[in-house]
Amino acid sequence: MNPNDDQPRILPDATARPEDMLQAAPAAPAPAPAAASVAAPAGAGGYEALVAQFAQDYLRDRRAERRWRTGFRLLWLGLALFVAWALFYQPHHVTAPNTPHTALVEVRGEISADTEASAELMLAALRNAFEDQGAQAVVLRINSPGGSPVQAGIVYDEIQRLKAKHGKKVYAVVEEICASGAYYIAAAADDIYVDKASIVGSIGVLMDGFGFTGLMEKLGIERRLLTAGENKGMLDPYTKENPRQKAFAQAMLDQIHRQFIAVVREGRGERLKETPEMFSGLFWNGEEAVKLGLADGLGNLDFVAREVVKAEEVIDYTPRDNVAERLAKRFGAAMGEGAVKALRQIPAIH
Repeated sequence: MNPNDDQPRILPDATARPEDMLQAAPAAPAPAPAAASVAAPAGAGGYEALVAQFAQDYLRDRRAERRWRTGFRLLWLGLALFVAWALFYQPHHVTAPNTPHTALVEVRGEISADTEASAELMLAALRNAFEDQGAQAVVLRINSPGGSPVQAGIVYDEIQRLKAKHGKKVYAVVEEICASGAYYIAAAADDIYVDKASIVGSIGVLMDGFGFTGLMEKLGIERRLLTAGENKGMLDPYTKENPRQKAFAQAMLDQIHRQFIAVVREGRGERLKETPEMFSGLFWNGEEAVKLGLADGLGNLDFVAREVVKAEEVIDYTPRDNVAERLAKRFGAAMGEGAVKALRQIPAIH
């Protein structure tokens, strides 16, 4: 027996229409909001949003890439223009005035064939200075520890020749240091002026190197040097010192030293107050150098131009490498070094 049999049953009316039956049916519950939100991206609208976002990101990346590429091109263009400007701009060509002036030539840094204090550059400056009709005298402003005796000797001889040809005075003005080969050049001047704290002197010659034979023996390294000529490997740092070759080198240094001393004596004359240590390689400050006759007085460039030359205007005749020339030299040196490394294995006759 069904317990529900006691409840009254509502039977469908046979005459009722279907639409009336649907209106009478209870409404289905609405779907949960969470379910609706999950299903939304799967629709056409969510896919289009994803494609649009991807397109925006792609365009942004392409714009950034294009900006970087344009920036690098502009940078290279600027560098090319700068190099072109440096090649054609020559700041060391001096147009000297016709009015009386003091001609300046700098002797700065190491004296060597490949530096700004090379004989080639200094000779060109000296000739321009001496030949200029407005130059009343030539001043060498020196700040150099010395260098090649060959380069210094070439400059010394040319100064003596130009002085005799043009009849103009030459004065040396020392700033920080005037030693060794730099003093060799200064000795050609008619007078030398220094600061009281300048370093002056070092009249001597040296040849330096290293010896590694003891270290090589400890490490078990054997030097294998092949030469044609018994003295071709002279002073090789990996070979034990040969007394006869050492004596030969010392005699050569002594001869160059005597040449240096002769130049100083010729240039300074009776002003030089020789002492046993004067030509030993020692150096002195400017005040002591004046007492020894290595210098004539205290003074700087402005003092010499104003009080000695009597032409206060100073014109610099010193030629200097421009930026492009320095870059070209460094590039050439790098290329030359690579070539030397490539050719080291090829036997050579010197």
